[in-house]
Amino acid sequence: MMGEKNNKIILEGVPASAGRAEGRAIVILDAKEQDDMVDGSILIVPFTTPLFIPAILKSSAIVTDKGGIMCHAAIIAREFGIPSVTGTEEATKKIKDNMEVIVDGTKGYVYGK
Repeated sequence: MMGEKNNKIILEGVPASAGRAEGRAIVILDAKEQDDMVDGSILIVPFTTPLFIPAILKSSAIVTDKGGIMCHAAIIAREFGIPSVTGTEEATKKIKDNMEVIVDGTKGYVYGK
């Protein structure tokens, strides 16, 4: 179970799309790097644009460095029904590829496992 008690908060941001997801993080710094995205992965990006839609469609959650409740990532995550935490300022620096994380889009936290 995705419990808060056994996992440490590694990032805090804007709770942009409610829900929780657990999985392996994939850090994508540029929309041209989407080939590494695997179904069910947690998408970690500086921000999203429509160019990121192929990666978003495979993701189980989105975490961004920039943005707020009305940014592209937040709106798209709500439309697709996946959790999102935006505006963390340092997701792409603190989270590494294949790191196991839990995204709590309701509270705005990202937990490390």
